[in-house]
Amino acid sequence: MKLKQRVVLLAILLVIFIFTKVFLIDNLDTSAANREDQRAFHRMMASLRVELDPRLDHTLQSPWEIAAQWVVPREVYPEETPELGAVMHAMSTKKIIKADVGYKGTQLKALLILEGGQKVVFKPKRYARDYVVEGEPYAGYDRHNAEVAAFHLDRILGFRRAPLVVGRFVNLRTEIKPVATEQLLGTFMTVGNSTCFYGKCYYCRETEPACADGDIMEGSVTLWLPDVWPLQKHRHPWGRTYREGKLARWEYDESYCDAVKKTSPYDSGPRLLDIIDTAIFDYLIGNADRHHYESFQDDEGASMLILLDNAKSFGNPALDERSILAPLYQCCIIRVSTWNRLNYLKNGVLKSALKNAMSHDPISPVLSDPHLDALDQRLLSILATVKQCTDQFGPDVVLVEDRMTLSHL
Repeated sequence: MKLKQRVVLLAILLVIFIFTKVFLIDNLDTSAANREDQRAFHRMMASLRVELDPRLDHTLQSPWEIAAQWVVPREVYPEETPELGAVMHAMSTKKIIKADVGYKGTQLKALLILEGGQKVVFKPKRYARDYVVEGEPYAGYDRHNAEVAAFHLDRILGFRRAPLVVGRFVNLRTEIKPVATEQLLGTFMTVGNSTCFYGKCYYCRETEPACADGDIMEGSVTLWLPDVWPLQKHRHPWGRTYREGKLARWEYDESYCDAVKKTSPYDSGPRLLDIIDTAIFDYLIGNADRHHYESFQDDEGASMLILLDNAKSFGNPALDERSILAPLYQCCIIRVSTWNRLNYLKNGVLKSALKNAMSHDPISPVLSDPHLDALDQRLLSILATVKQCTDQFGPDVVLVEDRMTLSHL
């Protein structure tokens, strides 16, 4: 064989070797990542049911201190939380030492201080479980049970970006009124044999109070994030105008995502992928009301999009508001880890997992069966949407690897 032929042959073999090595390494990396996703899924499924138990085996004996030290820039609570049951038990049972009107907003809520100084937000029951909220997808009062269900869905999806929520029954006459501020107390009334209050908020009306069953009111309590983590509010790039006949740009401009990608904080870092995750989360729960969102302050786009205020959800199980998925189908990108988790949850696994996760809650059953069935149907729509994207652009473009090492030190 001539020297020139040998050089060409060696060059070809070298190229084949390099491509083979790169291909194998890439496949090994992908396979390892997928195996880790699968292991994380199995860990989550094994710890779904959280027993509300007051016992604590921790160097910190205050449930509030434990929950506070969980918070880091990319999650509200860690993957493994053996103390979760004790924290949620405290949220649902600790003595209320002060009650005030809720923080500013459009919907009725109360701010409670529990024994030990922990703030929680109380949202009262307004609807029966089988009540269907008609009209726009963001219509109606806040649903307290939606907050509980959304928290557990956040656990199941592996996002860990929603503050802790648990159901609670409170006696308005003996637990709230004696410790209520004058401002809150002034909104109490009696309707028939029931104690009611209407609070202070944009849509709060004396003619539309929330009423207990006698003196006992069912509601949800959401754990207030630690004050050392101040929040920053952002307008959601896919927010609605809430004005009849006036569309937001994303509702008529199919290239809207290209413009979003050129603006901070969506031009770099994890924030745009967080928006996509949130669109999937909101579509599953039927929440079309995320006009703003919060992150931690001064984060320069690095912290998570925090899944706060999920109560405008689970209103109508028959309504699948596809526009909620606009960030997904307009940007056509999704985290590989999110895509893997969604696939693990198909074939009825999601409904079963959420039902199991919520079964311990004091206000269980949290959701009616039609709402649970709707979750599985909406999941299929999400998977079909991603498939349309991969068919059009290819999986290498659509499936984005974005894994961040999380520190709990």
